[in-house]
Formats: sequence, structure tokens, C-alpha cells
Amino acid sequence: MLEESPVASVILILILGPGLYGLLYDGSLIRKWMLSPYSVKRGEGILTLVTSGFVHADWGHLLFNLISFFFFAFPLEKTIGSLDFFLVYSLSLVISILPDMISQRDNPNYATLGASGAISGVIYSFILFYPMTEIYLFLIPVGIPAWLFALLYLAGSALAARYQWGNINHSAHFTGAVTGALVTFLLFPDLFREWASFLFPWF
Repeated sequence: MLEESPVASVILILILGPGLYGLLYDGSLIRKWMLSPYSVKRGEGILTLVTSGFVHADWGHLLFNLISFFFFAFPLEKTIGSLDFFLVYSLSLVISILPDMISQRDNPNYATLGASGAISGVIYSFILFYPMTEIYLFLIPVGIPAWLFALLYLAGSALAARYQWGNINHSAHFTGAVTGALVTFLLFPDLFREWASFLFPWF
């Protein structure tokens, strides 16, 4: 696994290590590493733009992200190569939090954390290459095509972000997914042309 997907292996360790340490031993690490747009705007905690993607709020949050990363990141890196995979992940991580940096920059009570934005980017990059793969969701025994999941996920994240459902950063999910797709198309223009021909055959 390390030889075939070295970047995904390292990122998995980086998610797992601080995640376990913060939840098991030192909760202050989570507070130190989470992103506060209010603080970053004032020149404090700049590194949390990255570190916030490696700590998680609770066990469910960490476990869900680890499982999602494992099943999509490793085959994606094998498909596109380590450098391109790193670009998809890192750009999705950073860009996914831009909406929060804008909308919450004057809110001292807001903070966000987790790798969900980056992992959403990885999932959407994977879907562009394997749109007919069946994706199984928790508690739903029937797999759905990846392309259908992509549409439902985007629509659900946009709606949830609009109405602020739950204590989840839905805007990061949406932005990360879109970023992952756009970065993939930029890296693989032939793939973009294939999708454009499929979606708009009359052009």
C-alpha cells in the first residue's frame, strides 16, 4: 500500500495520528489546531488553515472521514499518480475553507475542523474517472452509481449549507467537492473533453 500510494498513506497517518491523540490524550490539540477565521483575519493561527484538516470533533467524525479516505484515496492515487493526487487533496483542503474565511471572518465564536472538504475533493475526482462505480451509504444496503451520488451529495450539501443544518460544515463539503472536480479537469483535459462530449453531445 505504501509503495503503490505513498501520498495517501502519509496523509492517512497524518489524519489518524493527531486525530487519535487529540481525542484520547490531549483535547487542547483540537482547540489549538481548529480554524478560526476571525483569528486568521487578524494574523493569528495562520497554520490552522492546514492543521484544521487533521483534527476531528469526535470519534464518529474521525471514523467516517478515515473510512471515506481509505476507500477513495488509495485507488485514486494509483489512477492519477502521486503528484496529481497531492494537488487534488491539498487544493481541496485549502480552498474548501474559503467560504468560511469570508462569511465567518468577523465571528469570534465560529471555528471549524476536519478533513471533510479535502476528502470530498478526492471522492469527486475519483467519480470523474469511475462514474459507474457503486457507492454504498451507511444503513442503505443497495449501492447507487457514483455519478448519481455526486449529484445528490452536491444538492444536499448546498441545501444543508443554505439552511445551516446540524453542526457540520456543509459549505466545506460542497466547495471541496467542486474543487476536486475542477482540479482534476485541469490536470486531465482529455477527461474534461470526454465529460463535455457526454453531457453536451450536441456541441
